[in-house]
Amino acid sequence: MSAPDPIIQGWCPGALRPMMSGDGLVVRVRAVCGQLDDAQMAAIADLSDRFGNGILDVTQRANLQIRGVTAEDHPALIDGLRGLGVIDADVSVETKRNIAITPFGGDAPRDLARDLTAALSDFPDLPGKFGFAIDTGPEAVLGDVSADIRVELNEAGQMILRADHCFTGAITSCETVIKDMIVLAEWFAAHGVENGRGRMHKLLARQPDILPKPFRGNEMPRPQQVIPAAGTIEGGTLIACAYGQITSGDLRVLSALVPGVIMTPWRAFFAPGQAVTLPAASDGLITDPNDARLRIAACPGAPKCPQALGKTRLLADQIAPALPGNKSLHITGCAKGCAASGRYDVTLTATTAGFDLHHDINTSPLAQLTSAQIAADPKFIFQGPSK
Repeated sequence: MSAPDPIIQGWCPGALRPMMSGDGLVVRVRAVCGQLDDAQMAAIADLSDRFGNGILDVTQRANLQIRGVTAEDHPALIDGLRGLGVIDADVSVETKRNIAITPFGGDAPRDLARDLTAALSDFPDLPGKFGFAIDTGPEAVLGDVSADIRVELNEAGQMILRADHCFTGAITSCETVIKDMIVLAEWFAAHGVENGRGRMHKLLARQPDILPKPFRGNEMPRPQQVIPAAGTIEGGTLIACAYGQITSGDLRVLSALVPGVIMTPWRAFFAPGQAVTLPAASDGLITDPNDARLRIAACPGAPKCPQALGKTRLLADQIAPALPGNKSLHITGCAKGCAASGRYDVTLTATTAGFDLHHDINTSPLAQLTSAQIAADPKFIFQGPSK
């Protein structure tokens, strides 16, 4: 039996404009310039317990999402978050403040993000998923992060502005980059928006020669570097979250371990300047780069998402011990695949009758299995059906 087509919302939740899910409202907290100090983390954990269900998402857009909020409690939650300085003045600014910032490189990328944030009221109205990437740290790391306008460096260390899907960029500078971004955003608003939706890469894929000459420079961005999944790296520690979620308890533990963190788009926190040793009780936090859960992407699934047709996280826990060391797995509660970032060796897609097994998501499923069948012999899904 085929699954119903999932609903594509076309926008991301915010704090001021939350999105209803299966466990209540999802309230997205967009940390200012990607930074949270220990007091903010502890307070957000308390607010999650008081007004939500104590479960938070760590998103691919480097945000925290408080889950399980009721409509009645939403105003009080916003008051609490506003007191922490993580709420925008209005929905318009919140929607535009969709900025991915390299966690590396110290203050310079965050200073540019502050300048961009201060100028957002000068930008035109843009689709809800339209975003910016500031990838000006010591190495390029945000190439796989969803963004429409990218600020990067070339090999000579010069700042360049690049429209997503245009593989070269134009020279800019700290003095001119915000003005240049506004001009590019205004051009996109005039050409790439239809019914309130649109993305830069889709527009340029359809019409590759439409981009104005000022933004069709010949400057190549630096090649992307591979980021460790978790653990001690140069400059600090990456602390990942199993399947992109963290409990209020683990967030409180983290607040006691470090003075502050930088949110990353890899569903992990970066603690700059120190090595972090996690207590044994914090099972959902990961600093072991070999932890199998780091190679599994799993959306919240049923019943937390109203569109999900199966329980994903429970199945992920059952499969993780059997996950081969060279394999990756994506478990999705519906055909949208919200948790995916990149390609996976195996994909399990929930349907009304079980899970479709794919070794190539672009081909027909190899088999349809129940969660009980998968849990009984999880190695089977990596081998495929017998001939």
